[in-house]
Amino acid sequence: MATGAAPDGGPAPLPRKLSEELAELRRRFTEKPVTLREVIHTLHGRAYTLLLILFALPFITPLPLPGLSTPFGLAIAFIALRLTLGQKPWLPMKLQRKELPAGFFTKVFTVAARVISFMEKFLRPRLAVLTSSGMLQQLHAFIILLAALSLLLPLPIPFTNSFPAWTILLLAGGLLERDGVFILAGYTVFAFGVLYFIFLGEAAAQLVEALLHWLRA
Repeated sequence: MATGAAPDGGPAPLPRKLSEELAELRRRFTEKPVTLREVIHTLHGRAYTLLLILFALPFITPLPLPGLSTPFGLAIAFIALRLTLGQKPWLPMKLQRKELPAGFFTKVFTVAARVISFMEKFLRPRLAVLTSSGMLQQLHAFIILLAALSLLLPLPIPFTNSFPAWTILLLAGGLLERDGVFILAGYTVFAFGVLYFIFLGEAAAQLVEALLHWLRA
């Protein structure tokens, strides 16, 4: 990302890496529960885009999320909806007061370390035409919103969470670092996810049809 000037006229410091942001959260909130409001305050300026990544990570890992899957999906949806409308990201106070259990960030960092490392290794500003337009950024946010809504579907079927989660991760990462390649990758994963859901729908329809045929026989 391009950097501006610091107040003293020198170059502004580069934004911290995602792993550094998570390490700070892990350091500060290892031994006690933490609210989403505290997390937002700790992440500062890039808080909401980083939250999109942070909340999507558990959906691509075996990390259990008892009681957190719904609020995480809702939080992603709220942030994406505001971005889609061209408004400043925001979360309702009820969600901001939601507590994450003690040690949550340690677990996330442990199981998602490879994903974070992958993103940091390849994310960089490129294909700026895909991220420079406000209208395009709103379109990307809309796709994130659709992916978030699919995360809320109660479908205990393999990969029904993985495709939306990777869509969110790639698009949010692309928006965060102005990386058009990640944006394209996010759309590609989203398209495969749509095809997968269509396949599941057709398979379910055929199963119901076969069952009805058997019952009538």
